Amino acid sequence: MHKALIVLALTLVCTPALADKTLVESPDAPKAIGPYSQAIQSGKLVFVSGSLPFDPENKIDYSQQDVAAQTKRVIDNIALELAAAKLTLDDVVSATVYVTDVDDFPAVNKVYASYFHPPYPARAFVQVAKLLRGAKVEISVIAAAH
Repeated sequence: MHKALIVLALTLVCTPALADKTLVESPDAPKAIGPYSQAIQSGKLVFVSGSLPFDPENKIDYSQQDVAAQTKRVIDNIALELAAAKLTLDDVVSATVYVTDVDDFPAVNKVYASYFHPPYPARAFVQVAKLLRGAKVEISVIAAAH
């Protein structure tokens, strides 16, 4: 009986944090180009899909820009998506950076460091073979609401 009460209590405490799934979408950020959401909020966490250097107004072709300009556009897009959840880049707890050339690390890192402040999010930096539409960088983040 005691074990059953503990299991029930843990279920009631833990489940609400993971049970809900709310769409987070910014009309100012680039629209999703496939069957995915810009971001999803579940409990206090917001999961932002991989963001590519797409111009929300479709005026600039970032695939023709250098990796620093692409990184800036990516992080600006992430900030727009977080704002839709009433969050900022300061709420980011984890980031995954994908690049097509790991030698771009210094340029990407310089731009990244200009946006994020201590305590910095946990981060992974991964080289991939190719990204959509000729992009050189893609970043996904997880943010936590207070």
